[in-house]
Amino acid sequence: MRRTRFARWPCSIARAVDILGDWWTPIVLREAFYGVRRFDDFQRSLKLSRNVLAQRLARLVEEGLFDRVQYAERPARFEYVLTEKGKDLFGVLQAMSAWGDRWLDDGKGAPILFHHTTCDLDARAEVTCDQCHEPLRLEAIRTRLGPGHPERLRERAVATGRFG
Repeated sequence: MRRTRFARWPCSIARAVDILGDWWTPIVLREAFYGVRRFDDFQRSLKLSRNVLAQRLARLVEEGLFDRVQYAERPARFEYVLTEKGKDLFGVLQAMSAWGDRWLDDGKGAPILFHHTTCDLDARAEVTCDQCHEPLRLEAIRTRLGPGHPERLRERAVATGRFG
């Protein structure tokens, strides 16, 4: 079955899902956040077939989330190093982890804890407003069209009543 592409949709969530939307990609990124860099280490950790892993890593390199850096010449060996764009997804995966800890832990507690070295305490992600630093809650949000929304789609978007 052919997958719908969202790369050109006027929606940042859809565009992110276009890159992160299969079930292995966030898990590959999780391993990179844990310090895994080499193909064989990803493969050993995830028990993922080599061809699927190679496809996911190639896509992440193509999208600019990893740099493929040679670390040995004979034979040629490469590491997958997170770029700034890739590192910036850390908060997204942390938010997913916090949600999973709250709703999917079967009452056993978080399977992985994240220790914040700055304050020396275990922490979980919380999405806050970058202006007032209060937690972002659905009940306190309304949507407006931004400057990146295509002009040709504005009238239709406003007509839905979802955007002010």
